Amino acid sequence: MNARPKMTRFWPPGETTRRPPAPRTAALYDPARAARIGRRVVRRRAKGMDAGAIAAALDEARFDARQASRHEDLADDVRGPAELAEWERIDQLLSAAAPGTVYDLDTDDVVQAELAADAAAAAAREAELREAMRIAARVDELQALRELGTLEQTEPRIGDEAVRDELTRRAGGYVQADVDAWLARALAAHRGHYRDPGAREEAVGLLTPPVRAHAALLAELARLVPDADGDQLAFAARLATTEPEAAGALAAFLTCALTPPADHRR
Repeated sequence: MNARPKMTRFWPPGETTRRPPAPRTAALYDPARAARIGRRVVRRRAKGMDAGAIAAALDEARFDARQASRHEDLADDVRGPAELAEWERIDQLLSAAAPGTVYDLDTDDVVQAELAADAAAAAAREAELREAMRIAARVDELQALRELGTLEQTEPRIGDEAVRDELTRRAGGYVQADVDAWLARALAAHRGHYRDPGAREEAVGLLTPPVRAHAALLAELARLVPDADGDQLAFAARLATTEPEAAGALAAFLTCALTPPADHRR
């Protein structure tokens, strides 16, 4: 049997030995991530290099960039340009350093700033995950309390405004009337975390206008008729839901009517 002839392959013929990256699926290709990977590869290679070695590596990167520019399929590739830019940055960094200095990631201010930003972003993502888990658990708890009919006896906690939003999202945008009424009554009576004036002030930006108007109207009606029960004040929820501006205006009117005039006598 005759041996198969040995074939020599060149990629691409007569040009650089660096193989162009395989075509990427557009939906999966993340340019920012590709550029970040390119910079990190350069930094690992540059570690311990002096100015002369960095200059040689920069020349090689420039040569590769010229070769890559001949390939149309690499026109949208960002990793190569990112690597070249990083070699240029490190070259300038060592050019300005004392003779004999070698590249060290630990003393590169740009690298350290990126690491700090990455750590902060990771911490933020972890905090967001913990908050999402807390909200989900509280949603389940409030759902159970609603089914037991004991929601009204439950004091609201910090963050329950976001829980209210999640309940509404899960319900497909349907307003959770019983939860809104529960929060409004708690806000009006300063129950739970609403005992804190700061929490009540913050609620202005966290609760919807109908809930805020309901709470304001309940607070003034309680001053007007201290012994009124929930059934007698049920109209306040209907008014605040259908006409929140009117309910807020009525609450403001009652505030003025029930507040004695300031004593200006000296």
